[in-house]
Amino acid sequence: MDDLDDMGEHADAAPATPAATLVVFRHAPDAGPAGGPPQILMVERSGSLAFAGGATVFPGGKVDPADHELAEAFMARSGIALDPADAAGRITAVRETLEETGLAVGLVGAIDAERAAAARRLLLDTGRLADVLEAFAWELDFDALVPFARWWPRHRNMRVFDTRFYLANLGTGAVEVTADTTENRHLFWASAAEALRLADEKAIRIIFPTRRNLERLAQFSHFDAARDHALATPIVTVTPRIEVREGARWLVIPPNAGYPVDGEPLSEADRA
Repeated sequence: MDDLDDMGEHADAAPATPAATLVVFRHAPDAGPAGGPPQILMVERSGSLAFAGGATVFPGGKVDPADHELAEAFMARSGIALDPADAAGRITAVRETLEETGLAVGLVGAIDAERAAAARRLLLDTGRLADVLEAFAWELDFDALVPFARWWPRHRNMRVFDTRFYLANLGTGAVEVTADTTENRHLFWASAAEALRLADEKAIRIIFPTRRNLERLAQFSHFDAARDHALATPIVTVTPRIEVREGARWLVIPPNAGYPVDGEPLSEADRA
């Protein structure tokens, strides 16, 4: 068995770590009256990280036990009924975005740049979004996060994440963000098409799931179109697998998951 066989779907794959990521949209600041493609917040990870080191991704990270606790408490208090894993994923997406970028997305209350910066400092200190909500009298806004995708590779000999993707709309283009410098070294805004162009020019590095999601996002001229597409498209858990096409091995995804491109030659795929 060669190492390429490790890229298929396997029952004996390593256990998956639950994770979540948030695709944050904003209006392009220089789009003009006629508008233009929305921009998406991209995060360049530190090159020292074991997983996707140096790659450009969306804000996100692994689900913590405290995220489950907060999700359960919020649903009990609000009467909102969601799958517990989905609810915890939304908490993670909100928490990681605030921690990594300083943006208070999926939260409601008295929020401005100064309070968001203070909330980020508290979050970096305690690691618990519940502490931020209590200190600033903020509430969660689960409706602001739109489920978009779920990726769960089942590979041997690789770290595996079961990652839920959400969409959120920041709206304004007049927002400053800064990297947290612990896991990330650079943040920038770009349209999905522009991010793909930068990757093709080798200006940034994107891994296989990020490329597929950018291709999907590049279809939409504004957030509402992406949101409507996400709500109308049943979420299919995406597990990449190996398929032979015209004598070459390809890394492919299910054709019914809502993606315009379902794979690429394995020799060209950046797998992390």
